[in-house]
Amino acid sequence: MENTVKDPQKLPGWGIDANPENDPTYPMRERLNVSQDPDSKHRPASLQPVDIEVLKSIERPTVSAVFGEAAPPTGLSGIIRRFAFKYSESHYGHWLPLLLADRVNVVEGVLEDLTHGKVPNIFAEKGYAVEWKHNRTAFVTKMATIALVTTGAILLLTRDGKGKRKNRKYDY
Repeated sequence: MENTVKDPQKLPGWGIDANPENDPTYPMRERLNVSQDPDSKHRPASLQPVDIEVLKSIERPTVSAVFGEAAPPTGLSGIIRRFAFKYSESHYGHWLPLLLADRVNVVEGVLEDLTHGKVPNIFAEKGYAVEWKHNRTAFVTKMATIALVTTGAILLLTRDGKGKRKNRKYDY
């Protein structure tokens, strides 16, 4: 096999970005400050109106151009999320509370369903039927582990102190 040098001007598509009007990066070619949003000069301050509480990172001076508003922070999970956004995104104090807030939000959702008279179908919502159909071995292993850990925790928490200390005549 022989290496051949090809003239780049004869390659299809060569020089397609030579025209600055056709170059998608053209507006951003100017030198930018590192903390500056690269597209801030070319769009309005906010493309989406802020009508609800939006939690934003302490690294960004403004909210993102587009953000979710389907589930604003409420309840105990909202308090935990507000606490998490007081820390930098590079800090465990930001991510660990957000993980906890997600778990708390699940419990809040189940309680909300129960207060509205709806019993949640956790088996279907967790996808256990599909896992039973397509990955039965892992599903049985997972359920056995959960049952074992739950049984152990219940036994540990409900045992009384009978076996801990024998009755002695003299207690010091």
